[in-house]
Amino acid sequence: MATAQPVPGQEKLPVSLKVVHGFGSIAYGVKENGFATFLLIFYNQVMGIDAALVGAAIMFALIADAFVDPFIGELTDRTNTRWGRRLPWLYGAPIPLAFAWLALWHPPQGSDALMLGWLVGWAIVVRSLVSMCEVPSVALVPELTADYDERTVLMRYRFLFGWAGGLVLLIVAYAVFFREAGETDPAGYYAYALAGAIAMAGAVLLSAAGQHKRIAKPSPPMPESAGGFGQVLRDMRQTLSNRAFLWLVFAALFGFVNQGIAFALTNYMLGFVWLFGQGEKTAYALLLFLTMIAAFVIVAPLARKLGKRRAAIVSGAAALAFNTILFLAYYFSLIPLADGKPSVPVIFALIFLGNSGAITLSILSSSMMADVVEASQAETGRRSEGLFFAGYFFMQKCATGIGIFIAGQVLSFALFPQDAKPGEVGSAILGNLALGYALTLLVVGLAGLLVMRRFPIERADHEARLAKLDAEAKGDLDGTHILP
Repeated sequence: MATAQPVPGQEKLPVSLKVVHGFGSIAYGVKENGFATFLLIFYNQVMGIDAALVGAAIMFALIADAFVDPFIGELTDRTNTRWGRRLPWLYGAPIPLAFAWLALWHPPQGSDALMLGWLVGWAIVVRSLVSMCEVPSVALVPELTADYDERTVLMRYRFLFGWAGGLVLLIVAYAVFFREAGETDPAGYYAYALAGAIAMAGAVLLSAAGQHKRIAKPSPPMPESAGGFGQVLRDMRQTLSNRAFLWLVFAALFGFVNQGIAFALTNYMLGFVWLFGQGEKTAYALLLFLTMIAAFVIVAPLARKLGKRRAAIVSGAAALAFNTILFLAYYFSLIPLADGKPSVPVIFALIFLGNSGAITLSILSSSMMADVVEASQAETGRRSEGLFFAGYFFMQKCATGIGIFIAGQVLSFALFPQDAKPGEVGSAILGNLALGYALTLLVVGLAGLLVMRRFPIERADHEARLAKLDAEAKGDLDGTHILP
């Protein structure tokens, strides 16, 4: 019996490389945190625009920008320089991103229409530039390793730094920038914008420089497209029609809708429902970082034991259960009171459990996307890492935009006042807000978990496909070096 040969690209990566690679995702974390946590309340409560209009504007910007992502991904796959496909993008996009981020948080004084136009325009520019950083960076994951488990480990470093970047800035915002006057202080947003711009540009540039020696080499060119731009579009359509890719992005669609709703309503929940002060908000941000650490610890052993798909379903179900329980318990007055407001330890315990499961699900989904690369390569003969992750971001942006839009509609439906003060909003309004949020989470989340069950790639499928591709690359088409 012949002995199976090791497949190239399945060696363990040094921890230093994982760290410096993950460091670049800080920019993505800062952007996500800003858009999801502060952008709605800034344009609503600070600039005085109706929440429903702001939510609709953000949704439009996110969906419009999302159509740019697949082309960015395809361009990164087709970039061929002496530094490879990804580095030119990682060096070129961060500085323009910093200036665009500053512009987003400095709208001109004028009519609501002018400010909404400013919001839409700069939101599209910011998110497109972030894609020019994040797509080539995350596309390096399947290039750096083909190992089924090592990809999950690499992804968890990306999530660790992405969450850390957003949360560190969130903690600083609550503890410093908004310490005196809260999240309605315009001066606090000026400092927040500047800190975010510096963090995003610095993280991407340092990550690129740290990986330069390993990845700065010409990549094999993409197959020629004899039909010009039309053929490129046909190649993109063929690639994005992969069955595993479609099931995965369809499942993730529901998760990102829920994430968009949750993030957009964060400050409303913290300040008005839970009645947190600035100190408790800072503690909340620290708690979120602890949930990232928990997910970082459990995701790899969970995936090794259950496989990525089953582990994703289990962690997603846990997140859905604990988050739904939290808000239903508030609606039915089941959360004990302390000093006249809901018990902070109870709230923190349920948030910790729910968010740990949600982050674990996100890490596993991204790792599963890396495995789609070889599934597509076996069908098309092309490696399209950038296009797949860009397609994933396309769906994420559309879904997050829909989530933020839904959040704005929920606030309007609940008749949430524009000039609200914590402790002064009626209990009926807050109860309806909690109930609507809980039911939305439950329905959308269950749909996503049902779809996730259809993802077709397991460990054995992936490793068999790697062995076949390696044999084909060596001209060993009869598979004589593969175990029968």
